[in-house]
Amino acid sequence: MAQLWGGRFVGETDKMAYEFNASIGFDKRLFEEDIEGSAAHVAMLAKQGILTGEERDAILRGLGEIRDEVRAGLLEIDDTCEDIHSFVEMQLIGRIGDTGKKLHTGRSRNDQVALDMRLYTRKRVVGTDGLLKELLSVILKTMEENLETYMPGFTHLQKAQPTTLAHHYGAYFEMFKRDRQRMADTFRRMNYCPLGAGALAGTTYPLDREHTASLLAFAGPTLNSMDSVSDRDYLIEFLAALSTVMMHLSRFCEEIIIWNSNEYQFVEIDDAYSTGSSIMPQKKNPDIAELVRGKTGRVYGALMALLTTMKGIPLAYNKDMQEDKELAFDAMDTADNCLALFTGMLRTMKFRKERMAASAMNGFTNATDAADYLVGKGVPFRDAHGIVGRLVLYCVEKNTSIEKLSLEELQTVSEHFGQDLYEAVSLKTCVEKRLTLGAPGPDAMKTVMAAHRAYLEEEGFAGDTADGQTE
Repeated sequence: MAQLWGGRFVGETDKMAYEFNASIGFDKRLFEEDIEGSAAHVAMLAKQGILTGEERDAILRGLGEIRDEVRAGLLEIDDTCEDIHSFVEMQLIGRIGDTGKKLHTGRSRNDQVALDMRLYTRKRVVGTDGLLKELLSVILKTMEENLETYMPGFTHLQKAQPTTLAHHYGAYFEMFKRDRQRMADTFRRMNYCPLGAGALAGTTYPLDREHTASLLAFAGPTLNSMDSVSDRDYLIEFLAALSTVMMHLSRFCEEIIIWNSNEYQFVEIDDAYSTGSSIMPQKKNPDIAELVRGKTGRVYGALMALLTTMKGIPLAYNKDMQEDKELAFDAMDTADNCLALFTGMLRTMKFRKERMAASAMNGFTNATDAADYLVGKGVPFRDAHGIVGRLVLYCVEKNTSIEKLSLEELQTVSEHFGQDLYEAVSLKTCVEKRLTLGAPGPDAMKTVMAAHRAYLEEEGFAGDTADGQTE
């Protein structure tokens, strides 16, 4: 059992206790960040005269060798070390001797792991932002191709008013755009360097924390050493943002599952994102959409677990905080995988446009427009509402729709109906006359889509704010 803290102890750690305490099984994915942070720390120590140039170069060379060998699969990170920090440091000492023991000068595992997790999470925030941007591109392309694809809009899962597929997809564009904004907000708040905080009270060594922060592309150093080693707000924020992403994906998946059903038949999901049944040969199941919907709870669980872990921890670092990693890693992987698969499913999905339009016509989605027509004839809206309600009841009894009634039938309900009603309640008219910004009318939609296109074509968060941190 390789560990860095044995000097105080004379007895061996119980094997089960050691394994329970160890984190190497999951924090080994932080090895790149551990080496990156160590390299910056060593460069700063040499700048401050705490290490010589020769010591710096030897340590940096050794760290580079370890990184390259792990990347190439020539060096395995095994469980003989307690954590990734122990593994890297012991490998370094084994390669360059006592000089390697100076790596930890002016540093604690508390600020070291705080740095590693922050560096790792920062990269994942940027990666998720990139996936969101790709999804937005697919959504916008579909919007641009379906400006006149008519479909029913719903409230309470009941057909309400006619809209377009472009307008419907536009609602999700707004949701995922807000998700990108949350990524950027999370990044900005977390982008401060905890290295140099020590165990909780800084260090007596003359460290240049601003220099270390600059080397690691942070906006600056954190300003309280106790908070530096005990803060996991940034991770909670990221998990909350991922939970919101998953909620939006789940809502979209729920609609796609409904649209894919035999009753709706609005869409056909590509074979690449569907599965069959082991007993029913006719089945084509929307399993990817269902799994994305199901995995939402998994991401929620990670957020709730971390909130619960952190709620009773006094300052500063406590071992409880080791629980910030496993479920968080799983949530990050889950959300990114769901985004990638959902985007692929959306990109390849086909629409049954005639079926969608027929559904809009058969659900009295033009009833509000019939009422507005009467208002235009001088009928007070409340009276118009009642007239159209009776008209819909008549249609239900006759198993027909408003636009299929004869003029004589219309006028038995109200003398204000004229031949021009048919044009007024057509899907095309119902949609096109809705011209307010944010509505489904083509002119309003073109204005919005132009703004969306400009938004996606400008340098986004992942391209500029991160400033190469995905390397």
